[in-house]
Amino acid sequence: MKHNMIIAALLAFTMQTVQAQEATPAAPEREYSYIYRVYLADKQGTASINRPEELLSPKALQRRARQGLGIDSTDLPVSPKYVKQIKKQAQVIGTSRWLNTVLVKVTDTTAIKRIEGLKFVTGTHRVWISPDRETPLPDRKKYTTSFSESDSVANNIYGKGYRQIAVMGGDSLHAEGFRGKGMTIAVIDGGFCNADVIPSIQKINILGTRDFVCEPRPNIYYDTSHGTGVLSCMGLNEPNVFIGTAPEASFWLLRSEDGRTEQEVEEDYWVMAAEFADSVGVDVINTSLGYNNFDDPTTSHKYWQLDGRTAFISRGASLLAGKGVVLVCSAGNSGDEPWKKITPPADADNVLTVGALNRQLVNANFSSLGPSQDGRVKPDIMAIGNPSYLMYGEGEIIRANGTSFSSPTACGMVACLWQALPHLTAYELMDIIRKSSDNYSHPDNIYGYGLPNFWQAYLKNKTR
Repeated sequence: MKHNMIIAALLAFTMQTVQAQEATPAAPEREYSYIYRVYLADKQGTASINRPEELLSPKALQRRARQGLGIDSTDLPVSPKYVKQIKKQAQVIGTSRWLNTVLVKVTDTTAIKRIEGLKFVTGTHRVWISPDRETPLPDRKKYTTSFSESDSVANNIYGKGYRQIAVMGGDSLHAEGFRGKGMTIAVIDGGFCNADVIPSIQKINILGTRDFVCEPRPNIYYDTSHGTGVLSCMGLNEPNVFIGTAPEASFWLLRSEDGRTEQEVEEDYWVMAAEFADSVGVDVINTSLGYNNFDDPTTSHKYWQLDGRTAFISRGASLLAGKGVVLVCSAGNSGDEPWKKITPPADADNVLTVGALNRQLVNANFSSLGPSQDGRVKPDIMAIGNPSYLMYGEGEIIRANGTSFSSPTACGMVACLWQALPHLTAYELMDIIRKSSDNYSHPDNIYGYGLPNFWQAYLKNKTR
């Protein structure tokens, strides 16, 4: 009897446990999203190169005509009928006409298998997976609308920006009337915090903005101040406080960096931004972005890939000069880190890669090193970046370190020199800038060709 009571009690306990387990449903599995790069075999059924006005803006066509450059197959959009078929399997979030790829987003990876089975698809590559944890994007910063007394330099119209322009002969070029007027610069970056509300930034001629990141932020002016600082190095025009290196230029602000994660897809976004910049007719692009380490270490770049033809972003960047655009990019800030080397797209062909000097014109320890894997001199040129004076999203003039800021400082001068010498092609312009630099006769992998002198480059190459 006692034995039966014990069994009955155990059965009752077991039933209660089962009921309790059934009453607590299991947590649902997290659904992951993925972005894949789809490589296409050709451009069947797309537009014709015989109708260039359907492909590029009048300004872009004028820029190419001036340099004797035509339209080729890379300028044609990806095949619309291929995109239509891919859309039946996945969400299309972007394309690259230069590299003939399509970006798709899926939650079911079997869709990628079906896409791979399409006869016009040559391969796919996963470039993004939704992370378990994202770095939250920052809220909009508070900002000031006025300068303090300490910001003003009463006896110098350039204010705190004087030295970083004067060491390149930029003040002389400005004095001759070349301050970037008529030139268009695209800034490809991660965000431009408060650039729409800070009075000093509002004086800059901003032609427009575009966000290429999937699931774009409501406003690129809410994100990081990094792009704001980059823009200020070139476009700011506050006499006796800070004048940038191209204060009369016009600017496009393009976002390609997703601050929530670090994954390969950002290279696709960058190429899409560069293609847009080309299409609207920009003359010069500055990018202070670079990629070598990703959240998934297996996808991080290796040294052997630094040849300008392997990393997706570098392949796109290497095409720009052939389309009449000069790309000025930061070398990277890995010189005192284990990686040490330049970061893509700084390895691209026919671009100006910029390292950082301190204010005594000595190489900054953090400035990334060259050469490229195939032996090209990198960095190409140097500019002050340790520290640079600039304006961040708080609206104050600050000091900040990085090739992120030596690059736009040089980029503004590139635009001014091209304004002064409009007969030059992108290739010719970059060549005379390198030749004007103080280490041209014996370049190395730290200093590259050295510190350029834009004034001397103008005097030696102006038409009489």
